[in-house]
Amino acid sequence: MRRVYFLLPTPQCAQSIVTELLLQRIEWRHIHVVANHNVVLDGLPAATLAQRSDLLPSLARGTAVGCATGMLMGLIALVFPPEGLPIAGGAVVTITLSGAGMGAWAASMIGVDVPNTRLKRFEEGIGRGELLMMIDIPKDRVHEIEDLIKLHHAEAHLEGEDPTIPAFP
Repeated sequence: MRRVYFLLPTPQCAQSIVTELLLQRIEWRHIHVVANHNVVLDGLPAATLAQRSDLLPSLARGTAVGCATGMLMGLIALVFPPEGLPIAGGAVVTITLSGAGMGAWAASMIGVDVPNTRLKRFEEGIGRGELLMMIDIPKDRVHEIEDLIKLHHAEAHLEGEDPTIPAFP
């Protein structure tokens, strides 16, 4: 799958493209629209929180850093155990996993509030009131769908594609 980006001038244009994509057997869940707060997205597939924010990259970084920190703390506790408290391998694993969980939680709280860095190049257009449409398309149909949209909607601006799409959003 590849993610293709289009900037569209109006919600009516976006609705027309969504209808055409559905007729071309592109599933609703593979179409995502991002717009500023002044644009009404009635009937359009709005992008999820994971697609609009840096949630998933932050979650991955937080888990890695928390795991490393937890492992370091567990190993320190193993080498220098507290007075009267025996520390063994199970405690090190528990501390490591606790660190990973804490890091994931803290980083996801931050990542939810940070705009998606992949969408930074579209901020100006979205700020002007344009709609960003992200379409997840099988690799072999990318040019077919791009040509279809360009043919029927001259006002739609192709803004490129990502070579792969994120696994979860």
